[in-house]
Parts: sequence; C-alpha cells; structure tokens
Amino acid sequence: MTDAAAPYAGLGPDTVLDALDAVGLRGDGRLLQLNSYENRVFQVFLEDGRVVVAKFYRPGRWSNAQILEEHAFAAELAMAEIPVAACLALEIDSHSLHAAHATLAGPTLARYAVGPGVEFRYGVAERRAGRAPELEDPATLEWLGRYIGRIHAVGALRPFAHRQTLDVETFGWSNRRWLIDQRVVPPDQAPAWEAASNAALEAVQRAFETTGALPPLRLHGDCHPGNILWTAAGPHFVDLDDAVNGPAVQDLWMLLSGDRAAMTRQLAAILEGYEDFMAFDWRELRLVEPLRTLRMLHHSAWIARRWHDPAFPVAFPWFESPAYWAQETTRLREQIEAMAEPPLGGPA
Repeated sequence: MTDAAAPYAGLGPDTVLDALDAVGLRGDGRLLQLNSYENRVFQVFLEDGRVVVAKFYRPGRWSNAQILEEHAFAAELAMAEIPVAACLALEIDSHSLHAAHATLAGPTLARYAVGPGVEFRYGVAERRAGRAPELEDPATLEWLGRYIGRIHAVGALRPFAHRQTLDVETFGWSNRRWLIDQRVVPPDQAPAWEAASNAALEAVQRAFETTGALPPLRLHGDCHPGNILWTAAGPHFVDLDDAVNGPAVQDLWMLLSGDRAAMTRQLAAILEGYEDFMAFDWRELRLVEPLRTLRMLHHSAWIARRWHDPAFPVAFPWFESPAYWAQETTRLREQIEAMAEPPLGGPA
C-alpha cells in the first residue's frame, strides 16, 4: 500500500466553484458530486442557466499530454457527429476574483492552485442526461454496435501517442508483480492467488500470441453500460478517462452478460451494427475471456493503489479480507477454464 496523503484534500465545494469561476463559468451555488472513485466529478449549475460537469483529475495519475489526448479524441468524435461528452474550450477570465489561482495546461485543461505546490487539474463538459441502455433488446445492441463501429473508424485513423496500450504486460504482469511486491494479498491466501494469477496470465499471454498482431486502435477503453446514457435519440457515450490503444473487442465484451448462448446472441446483434461502419477481425473473439481476466487483475491492483484515498476503504471494506482474495483465486481458476473453451461465437 502507500502512505501518500489523501489526494483530494482541499477540494471542497467552494474550491470547485472558484475554479470554474476562474475560467468564466460562474455557478449559482448549486452543485452535486457525482459517483466517481478515480476522479472527483461535479454537476454544477451556472448563473446563465447551463448545467456542466466538471471533472477534477486524480493528481499524478495521467500526464497533461495524456489528458489532453483524451480530450482531443472526444473532440474528434464529436466532430464526426458521434454523441460523446467532449470538453469545452477554456479561457482564464481576467475579471474573476480567482483568476490569479488558475492557469491553462491546454485548450481544454485548466489548473487551479489551492496552496503552495498543490493544484488540481480539471476539464468541463456540458451535462448529458439519459438512462441505462436495455441490453436485452437486440435492436438496442445493434444500435450500440453501429456507434461503437463509428468510434473505432475514427480511432483507427491514428494511434494514441501518449496514452497506455492495453496489453498483457501493462494490465496483467505489472499489476501482479506490484501486488506481490507490496504484500497486498494476505499471507494465508498469497500462495494460492499467486499460482492462479500466474497460470491465468500465461493463458492470457498464449491467447494474445495466438491471435497475432492487431493494428493499433484508439478505444473508449471502459465501455460498460454505466458509461452509456440512452435517450430517445439513441446512445450517448461518456467518460473516456480510460481511453487506450487496444483491440476492438475491448469496447464490446463488457456489453455481454449471461451464459454462453446469451452472450453469443448479444455479440451477433452488436456486430450486425458494428460492421456497418467498421470491419471486425474475428480473431479477436479469442480475447474476450483474456480481456476479462486482465480487467480482474487490474481492478484489484487499482483498489490497492488507491487505498490511501479515504473513499476507498469505505467503498471496498472487504478488500483486505482473506475472503476477498480466496474469491479472486476462485475466479481466476474459472477464467483459466473459460479461456480453454472455444472462442465466443463466430468462426474458431
């Protein structure tokens, strides 16, 4: 674990409103903190009647270049008339009483100083509203597939230069080494978990090697139902904070649920829409369970790396218990079995 200070100390409602005021977005005093563990996200009502969402980035997680690359990708998608939450262009308002505390790190990323050597980076987007998509409806899945295909058609134009690549080393082996080095797993559970995680990652490695090289593709990266808002006009995609280079199927598999037969039907509906705009490499179906395995390991390491943040022990009180790690060992063993099965749907 880490002994670093709480990363959001000093980021109270007044600081949020002052930071927005510094870039000419004057709140009327109403704001609501939205559900987000990684960053701090606020819905803010402005004096001019607009409602915006301000994201204050976790200190030290991404570089300015990585954040701005995320913003540029969202803007590129919006220019292609794909419904995403793109960040607004920001400008320091010299008339604001708080302007002296703010600087720009880029056209859509501002910094607000709250004390010597302490500042928060933030971006702002228009608020988007909607409900969860009905993933049991084939027409909804096909609609989602069309938009994800359009996202990937833009993402295929060039890779990210600064953001991470979703591969076995970055999301698998490095997280496993860190958890072992930091002695995060309770001693009585460590031998079984280490054996299961090693065997699981070896299976993941074989799956990626069997699939072969894939062209770099910019992805949403975390395309689960909670990051899709559904309206009468269709889906709206939010939160590109985990955008990465990686295989196309990463943005598809988190929309699948149920048994193998159900997931095969869901995948067929998604790809029916997807391939209207983007060719799908069927070799990638070998990566569905390997990618699920990487997400499991990454999730455990993510919680452990954030344990100094007071929000995490409250949200994940079971994380340090032997029962959690015994369950994770069981899940990893189940993933080894799942990865041994034929690829989900389509040609083998």
